[in-house]
Order: sequence, then C-alpha cells, then structure tokens
Amino acid sequence: MSKEKIHSNRSNLQVIYEDNHIIIVNKRAGDIVQGDKTGDQPLSDVVKDYIKEKYNKPGNVYLGVVHRLDRPTTGIVMFSKTSKALPRLNKLFSEKKANKTYWAIVKISPKKPKDTLINWLKKNPKNNKSTAYSSEIDGSKKAILHYNLIKVLDNYSLLEIELETGRHHQIRCQLSCIGSPIKGDLKYGFNRSNKDASISLHARRLQFLHPVSKETIDVTAPLPDDPIWNACEN
Repeated sequence: MSKEKIHSNRSNLQVIYEDNHIIIVNKRAGDIVQGDKTGDQPLSDVVKDYIKEKYNKPGNVYLGVVHRLDRPTTGIVMFSKTSKALPRLNKLFSEKKANKTYWAIVKISPKKPKDTLINWLKKNPKNNKSTAYSSEIDGSKKAILHYNLIKVLDNYSLLEIELETGRHHQIRCQLSCIGSPIKGDLKYGFNRSNKDASISLHARRLQFLHPVSKETIDVTAPLPDDPIWNACEN
C-alpha cells in the first residue's frame, strides 16, 4: 500500500485500508487501542470520530475492536465498521486465518539467523509481564513464533516475525528469552528506552480473506519516521 493512499485527519490518524465493513489503521506508539484505567483517549474513539466526520454520521458510530497491539508498539490495527463483519473477523483471527507479520529491531542478533521459538508463557497480572518457560507449567500457554534475520545495520539487526500463537507480550518475551530484547523494551531487558517511550516492534503486514467480499486483502503499514527504522526500509 503506497504512502499516497494514506489519509490523515486532525488526530494524525493513518488509515491504510477502508471499505464498507473494515477500517485498518497504522497505530502510533503510545496510542491505546481500547479504553483502560489511564482514561486516555483510545484509538477506537479516534477512529469513530474520523468515521463520523468523514461520512457526516449522526448519533453514535458503530466500531468493533478485532485485535489489539501493546501501547508502545506501532503498526496495523483492524476495526470492524459493521456488526455483520465483527464476528466473522473475530473467527478469522481465532482460527489463525489472518497472517500477521511483524518487524522488530534488536541490538543483539540471535545466534541462528532463522529459527522457530517454542516456549510456555505465563502472565503475571501484578507487573503486566510474561515469563517464558522451556516446558509447560501450571497456568502457562504454549507460544510459537518464527523469526528471520532480514537486515543487519551498523548497530542493530532487523528481524521479521510470523506468529503462530497470540500470547501476552509474546514477541517481546520470546526474543528476550534468547538474549535479543527489542530496542527500547526496558520491561524485557533492553538497557535503555527509546526517546518517545516506544519499543521498536511494528505490526508490518496483514493478509486475510475479506469476510464479506471474499477478496484477498494484503496491507502493509509504513514504518515510523525514525532514523533507524528509515535505515531498515532503505
């Protein structure tokens, strides 16, 4: 999806795909997808305002949250614009028929340039952090991801990641477990934060079969405007 097709509104919302049933946006670092205890305006409300303004809709705007991204991450987030599409999209994700590709910048390259990581993750709600184990323990969930080293920069490396499961902080936790924490991710072992409090994890690409039209949708989210991300793209 070319940058020319991106639309912006007053909230700096980046819409990378939209039709009658679906809207896909490029989330910025710091945005929360749904409302939480912070009381900060969620991305879902920003998207509702965008729809209301664009189509001059009176009253409340329907919007269904299909999936989420951690607050410090960037990239693709999809919402449903109709109640007809929402359960179908939810089923698409639960049955793992939506292919999600992530990009992550790490300081220390994994020992293997390409590998599959299998762990059992257990979430601690008190510190909102997951711990990886090599075998199943009580309360843990199996986590599988595939990574591929796709670029080596002067001081960092770029990994492309395909998720087979969707666990709490899965990519962050599993990469940290092999000694390759994501740039800026203090919670999982990186030594310093990014200036904007982001972590260098980006939901780069999403491929799925449209639940209504049955067409193949394939979208790519532009990278954050940052010197290191720019080096990854060049």
